[in-house]
Parts: sequence; structure tokens; C-alpha cells
Amino acid sequence: MKRSTVNDILQQGDAFIRSCGFILPPFAYWTPEKMRAATDSDIHTRGLGWDITDYGAGKFDEMGLFLFTTRNGDNRDLARGKGMLYAEKIMISRENQLSPMHRHNLKAEDIINRGGGDLIIELFAPDATGGIDRQSAVTVPCDGLPVTLPAGGKLRLKPGESVTLMPGIWHAFWAEKGDCLIGEVSTVNDDKTDNVFEHPIGRFATIEEDVAPLHLLVSDY
Repeated sequence: MKRSTVNDILQQGDAFIRSCGFILPPFAYWTPEKMRAATDSDIHTRGLGWDITDYGAGKFDEMGLFLFTTRNGDNRDLARGKGMLYAEKIMISRENQLSPMHRHNLKAEDIINRGGGDLIIELFAPDATGGIDRQSAVTVPCDGLPVTLPAGGKLRLKPGESVTLMPGIWHAFWAEKGDCLIGEVSTVNDDKTDNVFEHPIGRFATIEEDVAPLHLLVSDY
């Protein structure tokens, strides 16, 4: 992705987030110089901040996601069983923009439609080896109630609705009827090691530096 395209996406995403009544934390608007200098902060060590990905495919409008990690714990706390064991993100899925099929080994997550269009989530249960079970039904909790779908069933979340995805559940998602603001509340998040994709794709975008960055991405630091 070109840095100029990333800059445009940041500005458009921030405007959409604000239109839904959500405000990003102050460090979202730090200059690149200030962010580079914050090397001893949780922002760097825990991967907080802007995250724009095209999954390495170079087709952001077709396959991509806007993310901002607002808080994140430490995987070492999970082993201890105490401490900051949670994370939170705000995301934007553009209309008909695919976030491809994947699962997590450790992370459980609540996916919440915070506003805008409908969020469509395609779901599969894992098989005995962790692969995709294309035969069995899959059951997920939606706002406290179990919902069972056939393999590959598509769950539609309206604004205000949510689903809980436990580790191992395969999922892909996109927005319909407009762009969708998505909240994610989860176990500690590790995007470097805890994303297992159906197909071999990249988690982070490769940036072509055609202009100066408006703000740094998590992958920049």
C-alpha cells in the first residue's frame, strides 16, 4: 500500500469513528516524531495504535481492515493467570470488504457492531486437527443466547448486536448496507503469532513510502 493511501484511510476512518460517537485516545494523534520517541511506553511494547492492513494482497477495497488497538495486556499475564488479561480494538469493515477466514489459538473475542451497516460473519467449527470442519454445525453465543448455524453459516449482526468467538472458531467477515464500525473486546491480543489464516496471506501491509506518514502504524514501530 502507498503511504498516501494509508494517510487517506486514517483520515476517513477517524471521521467515520467520530460520526458514530466514538473518540480515539490522545496518542492516536501524535506526530510520527513523538510516537517514534515513545520507545519505553506500553504503546510500543503492547502494539497499541493504528493498524491498516490489506493482508499483503494489495487490494484494500476488496480485502482489508481498519483497526485501532486502544488497550492490550501482556501474554505473560495469561501464564500467571492474573493481571491485564484483556484487549480492546475499534475496527472498520467497509461495505463488501472481506476480512479473510482465520482463527485464533488463544484469543477469545467479543465482536460488536457499534454502528453503521450490518456485519456479516461466516463461521465454521474447527475439526480435530484445528482445520476447518465443513460438515458440522457451529454454535456461538450472541448477546448471552446460543445461536447454531450450519457449517459456513452467515451470522448477521445489526448495530448493537454482538457475538462471542472462542479460540479455534473459524471466521471471516464483511459489512453490508454500508460501512460498519466494529468493537472487539478480547483476551490479550497477539497479532504476530495468534492469527491462523485459511490461506497463506500476510497479517500486515507492506508500505510504499511515497509521502511522509500522517501517523505511524503499529507495524512501523
